[in-house]
Amino acid sequence: MATTSSSSSTSPSWREGMSSDNIKGLVLALSSSFFIGASFIVKKKGLKKAGATGIRAGSGGYSYLYEPLWWVGMITMIVGEIANFAAYAFAPAILVTPLGALSIIISAALAHIILRERLHIFGVLGCALCVVGSTTIVLHAPQERAIES
Repeated sequence: MATTSSSSSTSPSWREGMSSDNIKGLVLALSSSFFIGASFIVKKKGLKKAGATGIRAGSGGYSYLYEPLWWVGMITMIVGEIANFAAYAFAPAILVTPLGALSIIISAALAHIILRERLHIFGVLGCALCVVGSTTIVLHAPQERAIES
């Protein structure tokens, strides 16, 4: 009795499901998370700098609008959102959406490093759970089916 190996038809590996469009979408989603996560830090530095010289935004001031660093953060966020929007054109939502959680992790890590904010143990645990959850969802995403009608 001759058997043929057809394991690829019954259980495809993750590499077989990654088309060039999915890889483009994955790269766009990852870059989007980086830009969006970094933008929060840049905008906060701009707000702090503007608050030191004028009326704080929390007190009704708008001196941050004259702060170039805040505008750099805003442009960075816009670039990230455009990359996120473009990612949906290349990859299915089940692949792109979980990677949005990475912007939270990037923001938390950069806040700890750049803004010297303390990340408590529950913050570290939350970041780890986001990474595990996003990775699990992305690796086990179902194949995208062709539209039939």
